[in-house]
Amino acid sequence: MKEEKKSGTERTQKATRDEEWSDERLKTGLDVLPPQGLPHDYNILLRAYRGMTADLFARFIVFYKDAGHDINVSLEDGSTFLDLVSRHRKSVEYADILKQAGANGKNS
Repeated sequence: MKEEKKSGTERTQKATRDEEWSDERLKTGLDVLPPQGLPHDYNILLRAYRGMTADLFARFIVFYKDAGHDINVSLEDGSTFLDLVSRHRKSVEYADILKQAGANGKNS
């Protein structure tokens, strides 16, 4: 028997906001391999940004920099990860975290 296709909020997994993330779990985000054509460091930041609250992202950025990753990694067009985050109106906290960590935008 075939189930009806779910749509909208019916198919969306509920966000978990009160889950504890250990330092070790945060560091596993540093091992993510990028899809072809996307810089490794950019992909790491993108995945963390999409999957972490701002507080977790702030903790993660410390590990990211300590591991020697580039906070100003850019795409072929010269845009940085800060440029991407800065375009999202609800991501001011993330942009501030990146700036405090030394990130610059393309036009900075």
